Amino acid sequence: MSSEEIVLDKKALAQKYRLYYKICRNCGARNPPNAVKCRWCHSKNLRWKKRQRGFKK
Repeated sequence: MSSEEIVLDKKALAQKYRLYYKICRNCGARNPPNAVKCRWCHSKNLRWKKRQRGFKK
């Protein structure tokens, strides 16, 4: 692997963990992507994290 491939793999891995998780609508806790219930309040009212493309201003 070249260093460029390693950088791209790290970026993809970072995006996976930063962008793909669920948020509890009751308490706001972050949950894993395969969660069915909230890890803190045990509510089933979960949503996916909102993802937007682009840069912060």
